Parts: sequence; structure tokens; C-alpha cells
Amino acid sequence: MRHKTHLFILIAAIAFLSSGCAAKIYGTVELVDQQMQPIEGESPKDTVVHMMNTTATLDKASISVMADEKGKFESQKDTLKPGKYKVEANRIGFETETETVEIKGSTRKKLAFKLKKIDEGKRKSIESLTSDADKIINPGEVNIQPPGM
Repeated sequence: MRHKTHLFILIAAIAFLSSGCAAKIYGTVELVDQQMQPIEGESPKDTVVHMMNTTATLDKASISVMADEKGKFESQKDTLKPGKYKVEANRIGFETETETVEIKGSTRKKLAFKLKKIDEGKRKSIESLTSDADKIINPGEVNIQPPGM
């Protein structure tokens, strides 16, 4: 009887460990000023974190999540497939930050993004850009104004 009890405990432990070990990308987003200091009163809530699998088919290539009020984000359970991921955190008015990670099986990767506030004087206006290459920019760098302004 004792042997069966040990076997049961072993099987239960394996099941518990395998169920909690799904692949995951998680971490934090912090909003900082030009000197890399946290910005008081500016919440990272709703900062978008894109996870793009650069080695997957198109229908499984991209997942997006939002950071909470503490800046924490996490991929949803069972959404990450093995491959190389370009993980990008972005928010309007802040520089985009990108990390590359590789996910295999039950890999868990923790990332810490520090998005630096863009100096208003350095924002680009779409009207002033001349080539298509110039128009491929960080969304936070654009200062869009309605016509006639």
C-alpha cells in the first residue's frame, strides 16, 4: 500500500508542475523621464506590450496585452508557441522599447521595460516628413494635428 501512495504523490506532483509551467512572457513597464527617473503621477496602466513570434505562421504570430496600474503584464496562458519573439512596449508620448526572447516548451521570460518620455521639442510632424522611409517612426514621436492648424 505504501508503494501505491508514493506513486500517487509522484504522479500528482508531476501533473501539478506540468500544468503550471506553460510558456510565459511577463514583467513590468515603468515610465521614466529623460534622466531615467520614475515620473510621479504617470500610470503605466494600458501601456501596450506586443509579443510577435518572428518564426510562426501569420495567424499565430502576434499577441498583445496591456500593463496594469502597477505596470505588470503577462502573456495569456497557452498563447505562446515556441519561437523567437520580438517583445515591444509602447505608449504614445514615450520611446518604444524592444527585447528579443526565445521561447521553448515551458520557457518563462521576465522583462523590465523603462519607457523614456519623449521631449516635446523632438516630436515629428507628419506634414514635415518627405519620404515614406521618414514616415516609418515610433508612434509616440508623431504630433498629429487636424488640417488647417
